[in-house]
Amino acid sequence: MTDPSRPGDARRTVVERACDAVADAVRFFTRLPAPQAWGAAEAARRNDGVAIAAPAAGALVGLGAAAALTASLAIGLPALPAASFAAAAAPLLSGALHLDGLADVADGFGGGKTREAKLAIMRDSRLGSYGGVALALALLIRASLVAALVERTGADGAALGLIAAAALARPLAFLPATVLPPARPDGLGRSANPRKGAVVVGAALGVAAAILLGGAAAGLAAAALACGAAAAVSAIAHRQIGGQTGDVCGAAAEAAEIAALAGLVAAAAFA
Repeated sequence: MTDPSRPGDARRTVVERACDAVADAVRFFTRLPAPQAWGAAEAARRNDGVAIAAPAAGALVGLGAAAALTASLAIGLPALPAASFAAAAAPLLSGALHLDGLADVADGFGGGKTREAKLAIMRDSRLGSYGGVALALALLIRASLVAALVERTGADGAALGLIAAAALARPLAFLPATVLPPARPDGLGRSANPRKGAVVVGAALGVAAAILLGGAAAGLAAAALACGAAAAVSAIAHRQIGGQTGDVCGAAAEAAEIAALAGLVAAAAFA
């Protein structure tokens, strides 16, 4: 269906559709501004566009983290403090979207005894002890991996690695939604439902970005671990609540990004 408010919508060029998709992905995954004139007119196309353009939104977040890392190293900070600033920059740009999902999943799966209780805890905005531990570990591991990447690949290699990991992880946020049914009749887990083909294309673009920025061996290692981490989150969610929610999708992306960084660090050890 053509949106009457956008003349010629059905005849929009490939470039215009790509701009729409990137703008929608930036709005979905980040707090960064996007031109109001850009964006899909239809919900179905918007969902597919977000999945396909997810690596671009991730790359923008990764670029911000890379800038924080580079600036910190340039003023003489050691690798670990510089990596900590990079780890802080990413959630500032994304609105801590995936960290929030990770914390809610940890609280729900760790504190609930029944499926209903787990879902209720996940919907509660308060942070519990399991969620607090998950957040602390995620940030600690991320900073440690980035510091290791600085030591093994240098500042430029670590900056590129941050961009690659972020681009690779974003489309994997939709992996749970492609393999699991919604656990609730409402919420993001039901409304954010791109087609599997769009998710595959987005994931393939993420892998291509990782290979381009990190090299073939490192990019493939990062992709393998990232996909494995997202798949593991999906499997745990299936066992715990029999489906997926927006929080599960966020946790999958966060786990994938950390795993991607681990893959880059491991690959650098054998380079």
